[in-house]
Amino acid sequence: MSNFSVKSHEKEDVLFCYGKLKAQSIVGYKYVVLEAKHYTKSEIATIKKNNVHVLAYISLGEINAHSEHYKMLKDNTLGKNENWNSHYLDLSSNKTVVALMLIIKDLMNDGYDGLFLDNIDNFSTFGKQKEHKEYLIKFLSKLRKEYPKLFFLQNAGLDIVDDTNKFVDAVAIESVATNYTFNDKKYKLRDEEDYKKYITKLKNINNKYSLPIILIEYADTKKLHDAIVKRISSTGFSFFIGKIDLQTLPKYTK
Repeated sequence: MSNFSVKSHEKEDVLFCYGKLKAQSIVGYKYVVLEAKHYTKSEIATIKKNNVHVLAYISLGEINAHSEHYKMLKDNTLGKNENWNSHYLDLSSNKTVVALMLIIKDLMNDGYDGLFLDNIDNFSTFGKQKEHKEYLIKFLSKLRKEYPKLFFLQNAGLDIVDDTNKFVDAVAIESVATNYTFNDKKYKLRDEEDYKKYITKLKNINNKYSLPIILIEYADTKKLHDAIVKRISSTGFSFFIGKIDLQTLPKYTK
């Protein structure tokens, strides 16, 4: 038996961190999303004892130039995302599919419970890779067939949940209660009317497909953190609140 205790929805029961944390410091979460390169197999075993779903990050849409797998995938890309210094993956290429499946096999051998699937919105109606949506769905189908018992958490791509819901176990979405702006690096709440529309859309997805919804929110002060909790606690959705770089355990000093 694991010795975790799942938190109420008035407190965060989700952790996203792409930096290195001490394995013993990650305790009591329903969902933990980590950058796998920072952890050994034994550290993952420790984290799994104290949490419910421990997931490894992987992007199905892009590969960053600094990624440990960049050399493996760089020749199967379709242009560059200048904002993040990353390159769009060509899921229509069998070489890309084979490489991704090898990467995923290594992650699963380390003991993760599943995957956090990033950049799914790239394949949605207004995404840079919308013409390749069929290849994404084909890949997700292959992934589910290969790993029927793993937990797959889709990030964003709400308008293609009609196609993806059969292959994923939950959907995460960023900045529902909040609206961080990159040009001025400001953390703030989203307009109330926009927030309510967003929540209605998410509740419809939750009801239609019985998919858990996970909110990812950003704050840099305790005051904003508390305002976010007040706003979203009644939704019943699991949530994470942290700083935009996702490198440390969330901590607020003012």
